[in-house]
Amino acid sequence: MLRSIVSNALLRCRTTCHLPAAAMSQYGPQFVEPVFKKETLTAMEESGEISKIAHVPIKAARNNDSCSVFHDDLVSKFTNYVMKKGEKVLARELVEKGFENIKRHQLERYHLAESEEEKAKIELNPRVLLRTAVENCRPLLQLTPIKRGGVRYQVPVPITEQRSYFLAMKWLLEAIREKERTVHFPEKMAWEVLDAAANHGKVIKRKQELHRQCEANRAYAHYRWS
Repeated sequence: MLRSIVSNALLRCRTTCHLPAAAMSQYGPQFVEPVFKKETLTAMEESGEISKIAHVPIKAARNNDSCSVFHDDLVSKFTNYVMKKGEKVLARELVEKGFENIKRHQLERYHLAESEEEKAKIELNPRVLLRTAVENCRPLLQLTPIKRGGVRYQVPVPITEQRSYFLAMKWLLEAIREKERTVHFPEKMAWEVLDAAANHGKVIKRKQELHRQCEANRAYAHYRWS
């Protein structure tokens, strides 16, 4: 009898104390996201949108949100993808060493160039090269399995911008980690980023193969709406 009373009490506690994830936030639905970039604030002031949030409660900015001119959202996100087991400092050091290796490769090419036109074409900023590499690796389409009449078809569908950036950086890191283990991560990162920035390499071939499969399955594209 006592055991049944205790079990019923525990069951009642589980059902009544369970809260969804959205209810665990300390901010209510009336709070808006913080705007911390100067260019965004300037654009909102010119358009007059800043007056709409003048008297609205705003969430606190995250610890990695910065208005510094040296902050790059893409580099910060790439560092988070490199990170394992919460070791953010180690991931940041690896990415910075990778940038140093990229800079050395590009400076070597710059000094070996014979004409000023060749030197002008060589990009020396490693952050710009990383952004170029990610842009070159972004897929435009992806295959989604859709079942029709008992048969599962691979249907090509457009990919969202956020998903395309995620896949590009994920493929880059997979290509970096698939290389020989005797080579350190910064050196492998420099090779893959420079290859992708030049629009060739393993990740570019993977993107082109995905586009080729989407082109081969374009006959099933109408199943996306049916």
